[in-house]
Amino acid sequence: MTVTAGPPPAGRQPQQQRSRATRQRLLDATIESLAEVGWDRTTVVAVAGRAGVSRGAAQHHFTTRDDLVIAAIGHVQSELLADMRRRIPEVAGRRDRSMAVLEMISGLWTSTFGRAALHLWVAASTDPSLRSLVLPLERQLNQDIYKVTIELLGADSARPQVRESVGLTLQLMRGMGLGALLRHDSTRRKAELAQWAAMLTAIEGVIGRLPL
Repeated sequence: MTVTAGPPPAGRQPQQQRSRATRQRLLDATIESLAEVGWDRTTVVAVAGRAGVSRGAAQHHFTTRDDLVIAAIGHVQSELLADMRRRIPEVAGRRDRSMAVLEMISGLWTSTFGRAALHLWVAASTDPSLRSLVLPLERQLNQDIYKVTIELLGADSARPQVRESVGLTLQLMRGMGLGALLRHDSTRRKAELAQWAAMLTAIEGVIGRLPL
């Protein structure tokens, strides 16, 4: 007589699925910790506690804090860029396209991920070993956000003026995010975005498929 095994009992997830869930909790907890308390207080022990797992379980997935932070930033970076690309049709349909793009990018730096990244960049400025880890991530992130921003604006990146304007825009948005770590003034920030959006729109050829 052949006995067919039924599905595993409820609540008993396969080991691989439980392992993925634990890893994801650790990554999410790392980003939250960096955003809330900065690099110095984002330890493996602190992250494990925030994620609700043991220190041993955390170190099974990530041996060191560096491993944990690199994995967390890499994961959120991919999710962030995917979300930006999904919103290209939405932004392209707005008449105030430049303002829509600026709001999106400035929102990146005031989000949990953006605050986490800014805290990490600041810490890396005075920590040589951390800087060596962060610089490749920072360069890749800048390149990726630049490419998606060009798509969002419908801009011609072959023109030097466009490249310079978009590059400057991204630097300004990150600077505003840094300022928001200390001063939460959404009204002033929106006014500043509107002023820069008007300047962007006035630059011939920067905004594609929109009447200037």
